[in-house]
Amino acid sequence: MKEAIDLIGAPTDVGASIRGASMGPEALRVAGLREALQRHGLAVHDAGNLAGPANPSGTAQAGLRHLDEVVQWNREVYQAVLAARRNDRFPILMGGDHCLAIGSISAIAQQCREAGKPLMVLWLDAHADANTHIISPTGNIHGMPIACLCGEGPDTLTRLGDAYPAVANPATIRQIGIRSVDADEKRQLRALGIKVFDMRYIDENGMRQTMEMALADITGDTHLHVSFDADFLDPAVAPGVGTPVLGGPTYREAQLCMEMIADTGRLSSLDLMELNPAKDMRNQTAEVVVDLAESLFGKSTLIRS
Repeated sequence: MKEAIDLIGAPTDVGASIRGASMGPEALRVAGLREALQRHGLAVHDAGNLAGPANPSGTAQAGLRHLDEVVQWNREVYQAVLAARRNDRFPILMGGDHCLAIGSISAIAQQCREAGKPLMVLWLDAHADANTHIISPTGNIHGMPIACLCGEGPDTLTRLGDAYPAVANPATIRQIGIRSVDADEKRQLRALGIKVFDMRYIDENGMRQTMEMALADITGDTHLHVSFDADFLDPAVAPGVGTPVLGGPTYREAQLCMEMIADTGRLSSLDLMELNPAKDMRNQTAEVVVDLAESLFGKSTLIRS
């Protein structure tokens, strides 16, 4: 795990229809993300916020809302995350809506190819985010990043890096906590071959076995990227999200998930996405996200081997 961390803010909700995720980076700062990580001996640099176009609040064109603006934001994210990794720093992308994961994971995939390292992506989310412009009921691109990363989407988003698709093997993506999937999106997930550990799987097997299965084939040189959507959590724990879905992981289940990720020692980049302070109560959700982020970096009740 890298000890030099770059916090990269991406204050936009251009990929979503519900406004407010643009305030997420500042909410994480107010909740003390930098200070929390510094308590674990990490050198944390807040690189400030990226700049990009405003949310035009327009309608979908050819099945895509705000494509030009989403592309511009993702190009900014791609360049910032790639620069951090090439400088051997650990990037934490503070979103912003989840469309930005196209840029961050494309950058990580690019750097993994350059370094000759295998990539594993853990996608912690209530939603599968595997829609395309053809099947999406809304045209919101924050519901399409998985498809774009696997090569299904407009060229301006699927070809941010040198290689196409960004994630050559969709089975390296593991989705955890999924519980809201559109009808056509279910068929899309099956066709792509994404490994999905939905809430029924967690209910039947528990979070420990779920994480053991999700991480089963991680190796000593794997680059592990976590893309965390705040709506992964049950709304009782995290009300400050744009698209809450009942029946998510509890606080303790989420903590176990984070601690088991930390135990691998392979976490090398992180997205913290879809925090919506406009829907929150006294910054409660941001504080929970910061608490969970600490666990990703080694916070635990006792010293464990």
